[in-house]
Order: sequence, then structure tokens, then C-alpha cells
Amino acid sequence: MRILGVDPGLRITGYGVVDVAGETAALVEAGTINPDARAPLERRLADLHAELCRVIAATAPDVMVVEELWSAYKNPATAVLMGHARGVICLAAHANGIAVQHLGHSHVKRSLTGSGAARKDQVKRSVMLRLRLTTTPEPDDVSDALALALAFGDLERAQRRLERLGIA
Repeated sequence: MRILGVDPGLRITGYGVVDVAGETAALVEAGTINPDARAPLERRLADLHAELCRVIAATAPDVMVVEELWSAYKNPATAVLMGHARGVICLAAHANGIAVQHLGHSHVKRSLTGSGAARKDQVKRSVMLRLRLTTTPEPDDVSDALALALAFGDLERAQRRLERLGIA
């Protein structure tokens, strides 16, 4: 299964594409999308959409995983802007026939480290080890996107195991 993880943002959106087969995961591509922060909101959203569509076309993922919005944003305006970015990201997936899944950050941390309260450096190290990289992925947006993809791969593998056992 090819999974595209996306860590949404209007200034920096991280993405990571991994191929998952059983318990093995391999990095396909990762990077950031950086709309011009000085541009009007609608231009940044259009740029984010266009660039993400390019990534989808180039990597042909089976599914996209997007981080859920935190409900505890201290600044409500930030939550609204993140909602705009997430909406455009989901639209890009739908326009390209890609299913979208959503995972919360604590689920991702628990999947990769065993603790929903893991520190960012612990998650980055787990991503590095699971993908057999020589250094931790940078910036954090890329590491977070790869962590989303890996966590969804884990979730899918567990679901298939339960189905085989007749539990799901």
C-alpha cells in the first residue's frame, strides 16, 4: 500500500509518501509545500492545492492520511486557517480519487513509540529507524507527515489481522 501522509499548514505543509508491505515500510518521497506567506489567503490555498495535486500525480498514493485538528488551539484564528488548509488538502485528494483518512497526533505517537505523550524527538527517531534512514527527517513537518503515513500503515495492518481472525 502506498500512503501519503500530510501535516497541514498554510506556511509549511509537510508530506511524506511511504510504501508499506506487511511490517516493512520504505520511503518513496518527502518534502514540504511552501506557499508564499505574503500572498493573499486564496492564493496560498490555490498554491497548496496545485502543489499537492502534483505530488499525488507523481507518487500515485492509495490513500492520504491527514492530521486531525487540535481542539485546544489557543488562538481560534489559527484553527480556522488550519481548517482552510485541511479542506484544500482533502479537496486535492478527492479530486484525484484518493481516499482520505484522519489521525490524531496522540494516536500517531502511540503507534510509533508506544506512548501517546511521546516527545517530538522520540517520534522523529522512530520514523528514522522504521524507514532505515541515516538521519532524522527535517523539518518537523516532513517527519510528522511520515509519522502519519507509518501510523496509518500500522492501523491497516492491525485491522487486516483482526479480519483474518474473524474479530473485526
